[in-house]
Amino acid sequence: MAGPLQGYGSGVKAGPAFFQSMNTDVSSIVLSMFVYLVHHGDAVGSNVDPQRPLSSRGYQQVEMLSRQVAALPVSPTVIWHSGKLRARQTGQVYWRSCNALAEFSATRWMQPDDPPRIADVLQVEARDVMLVGHMPHLDRLRRHLLDEVLTPQSFPLHGVVALERDAAGWAERWQLQADSPA
Repeated sequence: MAGPLQGYGSGVKAGPAFFQSMNTDVSSIVLSMFVYLVHHGDAVGSNVDPQRPLSSRGYQQVEMLSRQVAALPVSPTVIWHSGKLRARQTGQVYWRSCNALAEFSATRWMQPDDPPRIADVLQVEARDVMLVGHMPHLDRLRRHLLDEVLTPQSFPLHGVVALERDAAGWAERWQLQADSPA
């Protein structure tokens, strides 16, 4: 695809004069970014372990789905999780599968009952971000970003939803749901 920046990565430098010669308002150029919303894998019940780590079924789900996501290819620059054990464990699997060089940390506003305040951070974020969290927060955040009260599809249980932000706003690009292991 030929364009004004063709060859830019191969040593051609594009300074302010280049953009002025394009007769384009540089401030209106918006690059797209992706947000990958990931629901943690199946967890053990609180009667088994109060910290609710991933179950063996949950690990299988996460391993399988993270390989599918990495093959798309998805390579987030940052992976944020809620801090709860099951979300951290899920995030670590995606971190290894998708981009082991990504920033990996717990963040605020990712708990199950939190309002979608992290959307404010995502509005100004330029990097591709993976958020690993819980229901109903992830579905509420998805609906908030898409500016929809009701969505035709529900958030996939233990799945992944890819959203893209570009100059036109947010759009859902795809969904994947974990298969139930046999």
